[in-house]
Amino acid sequence: MKDNNPGVLRMILRVLQGILIGVGAVLPGISGGVLCVVFGIYKPVMELLSSPFRRFKTHVPKLLPVIIGAAVGFLGVAKILAFFLEKYPDPSVCLFIGLITGMLPSLFREAGEKGRSKGCAVSLVIAFAIVLALLISLNLFSVTITPNFGWYIFCGFCLALSIIAPGMSFSTLLMPLGLYTPFVDGLGSLHMNVLIPAGIGAVVTVICLAKAVDALFDHFYALAFHAIIGIVIAATIMIIPFGSFTVSVSSAVINIVCIVVGIVAALALDKFNSRIPKQD
Repeated sequence: MKDNNPGVLRMILRVLQGILIGVGAVLPGISGGVLCVVFGIYKPVMELLSSPFRRFKTHVPKLLPVIIGAAVGFLGVAKILAFFLEKYPDPSVCLFIGLITGMLPSLFREAGEKGRSKGCAVSLVIAFAIVLALLISLNLFSVTITPNFGWYIFCGFCLALSIIAPGMSFSTLLMPLGLYTPFVDGLGSLHMNVLIPAGIGAVVTVICLAKAVDALFDHFYALAFHAIIGIVIAATIMIIPFGSFTVSVSSAVINIVCIVVGIVAALALDKFNSRIPKQD
């Protein structure tokens, strides 16, 4: 019995890690890819995604508990998020802003794990400026995006990118475009008109980009990671509900409390992650 306990505990730990990765994939500001890095399973995940047929027998048995946990965490949280985003939009967004802000220290730490160069700051600033300019342009020209089959394919692309590119949360791109709430609602309700195009977008993204992104992070880790941080900061600025802070004192206080709670929760999660031993 004693010989089996370590294996059972390891399996339970991997399921719990998978749940956290699934939760991180759907929660704004928390990247499933970053949690894969933190838990030490990013490399095998990328190897499996890059060569699914060749690595299936060697990698799937080891990663199966993580995959199961990720599915449970992802779908379970999606339904809850959809409810709060519909009933309490501004406080929910402020909570997400807090989560994103609280994750920035860990993102910067991960970005500098392999050293930093002068080009890292340039990479961050350029990515920040491009994304901010794009999102401001969409607002200035009052571009309204109506969710449809094509846009849900784009949502699937962003979802897959959040796994294969550490630090990139799919909500970062979807929230400023107004696609996050309908996408999460569709996932939580298991709507086929959302799941099918999103699945297509995710699979195509993995097939086309997994090897390229893996190679990019292998050769230009710091530059790529700092660019992602620039994207995260720019997109976060664009989702701040400035108007809700001026409606009343009570709404402003509630929003500020939500931001603080989000920051504390993200910092606590980061501290918890640092105590979990990484897997080989």
